[in-house]
Amino acid sequence: MKANPRILTTVVGSYPVPDWLAAAPSEQALIDATRVVLATQERAGIDLVCDGELYRFDPDHPETNGMIEYFVRPMSGIRSEIGFTEWLEYSSAEGMRFRACPPGVVDGPVGEGTLNLPIPCARAKSLASRPLKFTLTGPHMLAKTLHDRHYRDPEHLANAIALVLAAQVKHLNADVVQLDDANLPGHPG
Repeated sequence: MKANPRILTTVVGSYPVPDWLAAAPSEQALIDATRVVLATQERAGIDLVCDGELYRFDPDHPETNGMIEYFVRPMSGIRSEIGFTEWLEYSSAEGMRFRACPPGVVDGPVGEGTLNLPIPCARAKSLASRPLKFTLTGPHMLAKTLHDRHYRDPEHLANAIALVLAAQVKHLNADVVQLDDANLPGHPG
């Protein structure tokens, strides 16, 4: 008789940023917080651990823990300075009530810029004693939150971002890569 396969466990979503990391952010504090998150999962018996998405910790965006800004701000073709007219255009667009201001303005072809996902992935992998899942925000959500003055088409912008992310994913030393597109609702098309 064949044994039933065991269902493996993992976690979903980001961990809360520890107060001590938010109070005194540093590279060492981020490493320590990641070590705590991984060890907590390992002690709980989680099979596929995750760094809690702490790698994108951003003290300026505690509500989303850098879920958007971490990815788009380093990309080329996207600037973080938002003019008043651009803010007015963005805030009046349909479906933008969840954000007061865009994380950036797309004013040229999107490229990798200085985004380097293999570095935080390698850091988490070096701290984990079990298989690692690395999570990144998906292109749909990133495209939806940006103010696009270049492509002027959400699908083209999402595809450009997807190409940048795919090129980075090829170099990740993770056992599993999870694409987190947390903002799909609102427009069935």
